[in-house]
Amino acid sequence: MSLKPFKSIGIGVAYSPNLKANLFEAARLSVFFGSKLFLIHVGENSEDKIAMLKVVLKSFERDNLDYEVVFKTGNPVDVILSTTEEKKIDLLILGALQRERFLKYYVGSIARKITREAKCSVLLLIKPSVERVPCEHIVVNGLKDPKTEQTIKVAFYVAKKLSSEKITIVEEIKQDQISLKVDDDKSLRRANIIKERIKLRENSRIKEIISHIPETYTKNKIIKLQPIFGKKGYSIGHYAQISRADLLVMNAPSKMTFWDRLFPHDIEHILTELPTDVLILQ
Repeated sequence: MSLKPFKSIGIGVAYSPNLKANLFEAARLSVFFGSKLFLIHVGENSEDKIAMLKVVLKSFERDNLDYEVVFKTGNPVDVILSTTEEKKIDLLILGALQRERFLKYYVGSIARKITREAKCSVLLLIKPSVERVPCEHIVVNGLKDPKTEQTIKVAFYVAKKLSSEKITIVEEIKQDQISLKVDDDKSLRRANIIKERIKLRENSRIKEIISHIPETYTKNKIIKLQPIFGKKGYSIGHYAQISRADLLVMNAPSKMTFWDRLFPHDIEHILTELPTDVLILQ
């Protein structure tokens, strides 16, 4: 298990009303994870800009925050993506926009493009805050996938570093795994038996993964296994929302093709309406 998955963190720095909150969130995470922070600004180098960033981050001097400011001109998406590769950034933090009229969250066009194309892990923040808001409950996907074991391990690592109390592992199960038409009491009972067997099988698989995680990461954590029958991506997003999770941890899609635009990948359901802060792991 990688004990330090995020050696470097990057964040795009735009001089907007959310600048201070975004910087505080990124700086706090860099301190918690012991990571170097890269502040990426799309634009010309300026002593005034550097001076302003120093003022904002002054309160993190006592934490020995290690950071570097990167200035680069060009298209925002290209600049941020190229910088993440050049600086070997492991985790990229992006601010997501709030659609207040409908009380829903969605990813802005720039953040959406970067999320789809980034080769590193991405953290989408929907409500950055200057004052720290505790991350108490983490929901992580437990779907059957080659990436899932590492994703669950990283979720426990994050939980330890952020002092989160609870982790829920959601196993999304496709409804079509119950290949039985329910049209009477007898078929309903059979369908329920099949469901229970699938749940037991999925829970056994997840428990096996957890057994390989060092106790230092699982100790004193409330761990819940939650099998859900439904649509991948939508089901876990809905669960994270109704359970008031503080962070949703997901696998990055293995590939994103033209057909994923027509028939959305499960991660697209999350990007359309963010239920909470979302960490997408490569």
